Amino acid sequence: QVQLQESGPGLVKPSQTLSLTCTVSGGSITSSIYAWSWIRQPPGKGLEWMGVIAFDGSTYYSPSLKSRTSISRDTSKKQFSLQLSSVTPEDTAVYYCNARRILTTTDYWGQGTQVTVSS
Repeated sequence: QVQLQESGPGLVKPSQTLSLTCTVSGGSITSSIYAWSWIRQPPGKGLEWMGVIAFDGSTYYSPSLKSRTSISRDTSKKQFSLQLSSVTPEDTAVYYCNARRILTTTDYWGQGTQVTVSS
């Protein structure tokens, strides 16, 4: 079973770049049977999909966040990462990494990490 763990700072100042890492166990980030995403949930709102990195390293982003979002990976460390630039308080949210087993649409989630944007 895939297990995911987010890590990164819990407080980021406005205009800075938010950086989070997801460490994967129990599955390979180069396996074609999974897609690896970042998803967030602002306080009082629903889940918002931010972007995905596929088994071959190709990336796709939410149109609303595309200009500020970058997802990358380190296969040797079994990690994939999120960078969100020029953050504002509206980027305050719980950030989740997610693995979807493509053929079954089974989702695996990290526990989530709270990120607050504040000066």
